[in-house]
Amino acid sequence: MAKRTGQANGWGEFELLKRLTETPGVPGREERVRELVLKETKGLWDETRVDNMGNLICLKKAAKRGRGKSAPQRVMIACHMDEIGFYVRHIDDNGYLRVQNVGGFDTRNLFARKVLVQGRRDLTGVMNPGGKPIHISTPEERNKIPVIREFFIDLCMRKAEVERLVEIGDPVTLAQETEMVGDAIVGKAMDNRVALWTGINAVRKAAKTLKYDTYFVACVQEEVGLRGATTAAFSVEPDIGIAIDTTLCCDTPGVTKDDAVTEFGKGVGVKVMDGASISHRGLFEEFIAVARKKRITHQREVLPAGGTDAGALQRSRGGTKAITLSVPTRYIHTVTESIHREDAKAAVALLAAWLGE
Repeated sequence: MAKRTGQANGWGEFELLKRLTETPGVPGREERVRELVLKETKGLWDETRVDNMGNLICLKKAAKRGRGKSAPQRVMIACHMDEIGFYVRHIDDNGYLRVQNVGGFDTRNLFARKVLVQGRRDLTGVMNPGGKPIHISTPEERNKIPVIREFFIDLCMRKAEVERLVEIGDPVTLAQETEMVGDAIVGKAMDNRVALWTGINAVRKAAKTLKYDTYFVACVQEEVGLRGATTAAFSVEPDIGIAIDTTLCCDTPGVTKDDAVTEFGKGVGVKVMDGASISHRGLFEEFIAVARKKRITHQREVLPAGGTDAGALQRSRGGTKAITLSVPTRYIHTVTESIHREDAKAAVALLAAWLGE
């Protein structure tokens, strides 16, 4: 039997993560990611559907359903599939594209980047801010940090050709190959394709012992306000909501230890709180207990700002018990987002153990 591509090229269990991160999917245009998830998980689910917003909702029923017993609780695992990116908002007189961001960028990380423009066909472009090169700029000009509206995309084509291939509203993503670097996997869109990878692998691992009717939801538009999870949770009506996401790992030069949030290689983050939700105390204690019992490396996480789909899950209908499991990530919202392989494995192990223990 021939080896799978991932085994042959050394990626093994992380081959799907590589493909997920390299697939473009800005908020509102996640269809390529959704199609990849559906293809990869064919045969895993008992039911699948795509709702009006574009959320992919997949049900794996509880493994045991005893006679006369009440129905198993519903658990919704929210894994957003969008990545920060742009939409084309204007084509100027010289054929340069001007863009509107969807999601938060630190513009210092956008200089001299290759991008993918999803026009009539996929096009590679170069993103830079307007201004002079270093050879002819003043110190003041070199030290200025530009805003998004000053950036443009050069497709290196005549304007007529650009207008033939690109329209206002076409999505744009940063282009970056995902690579293994030391103990890490490095690339764009770890936020939040690592969650898709985690959720899929955890459900596979726990499938024969699932205690709950488990809804794996690949959510849309998280980066612009938890929108997909809001509608999906209203539809699914879960008893328990679990968001899987990345979190800050700032154990790097220039950041004090008390601001690090999590540490690289110290395991899955079990969130206490962030800017969008405070985890249900009972759930938090359950996950910590499972991690200890199974000797799964883990760390407690308090994130001062930012949030995950747990914020939407918690507020759905009459309220939902909600928590976030996090994969610590260095350099979030850049093209070098870095996750430790063992932290990602720990996230799978903890979620699977809780689902099927």
